[in-house]
Amino acid sequence: MDYISLFPVIKIFILTALSFVLAFVLTPVLTHFLYKYKMGKSIRSATLAPVMAKLHAHKSGTPTMGGILIWLSVLVIALVFFYVDKFFPESELSRFNFLDRGETLLPLGALIASSLVGLADDWLNIRGKGIFKGGMRIWHRLAIYSVIAAVGAWWFFYKLDWDLLHIPFVGNFEIGFWYIPIFIFIIVGTSFSVNETDGLDGLAGGLLLAAFGAFGIMAFVSGRYDLATFCGVISGALLAFLWFNITPARFFMGDTGAMGLGVTLGIVAMMTNTALFLPVVCFLFVIEALSFIIQQASKKLRNGKKVFLSSPIHHHFEAIGWSEPKIVMRFWVIAGVCAVLGVILFLIDSSL
Repeated sequence: MDYISLFPVIKIFILTALSFVLAFVLTPVLTHFLYKYKMGKSIRSATLAPVMAKLHAHKSGTPTMGGILIWLSVLVIALVFFYVDKFFPESELSRFNFLDRGETLLPLGALIASSLVGLADDWLNIRGKGIFKGGMRIWHRLAIYSVIAAVGAWWFFYKLDWDLLHIPFVGNFEIGFWYIPIFIFIIVGTSFSVNETDGLDGLAGGLLLAAFGAFGIMAFVSGRYDLATFCGVISGALLAFLWFNITPARFFMGDTGAMGLGVTLGIVAMMTNTALFLPVVCFLFVIEALSFIIQQASKKLRNGKKVFLSSPIHHHFEAIGWSEPKIVMRFWVIAGVCAVLGVILFLIDSSL
């Protein structure tokens, strides 16, 4: 194979590596800022969450907003090569531009918009007062997810004229206006699941790395090379973030990372028409969200009785005595297996 045919692969690997290096270099600047201005996360009180308070009291004051590292690195790389392509189109570097209206403009815009909303939530968690003390409530987040998802659904349905839903091993179906509520449900569900998973050092970052890697492969196989590159750039930044987020975490991802990456993951799945592979690739995200929902429903319907000692489920494992690194490592292993299984099913489905 010659250089031209291999270039999409070369482009993905180079930009993924560049994203890792950039995020790694930016970390000292970010951590200096977070520690200097005391951007520490507040741990819920023993009255509201006794199990959580007992297990995580030692983490109080650890800076949050670490997700800035991820989306800022992606944004910088995307803009640098976009403007190189715009002002120096004859340059060899212009070929590394991956910002494309049909593939990456929407997911990048969603990443930045939702990350900024998450950043505001992190700020409220640290500095908020009154009704916003401790950050936004779950209903506030769900409303924001829904608004962002509705904008994305409008873009797909009216701008891209897209109403096609692929059912694995069955086929493609034009579902008309039903595409909009389905799109909103998938984006909100993915965002909520990722947000609930962000509770242990390295947990959400590792699971997101596996998920974006899997959907990047699906995008590449589908011929969406710019979208695959976008997933690679996110993965590179996530890898650098994990270097500093593993136990004991130097900083937490925060809502600015979890919210932005959750929304973006759902949109990438919709753009590759592989949304129904999400429950396989993101199996643990689904379990985390379900455990939270089951716990809340049980407390509401059974006079405060719990199903789990604490929720989401990773806190339950903590409460029964599992160490934090053990939980995270085992969840990483399961996430890797699920990601590979999802890609295998996708490849079999694509060959039919």
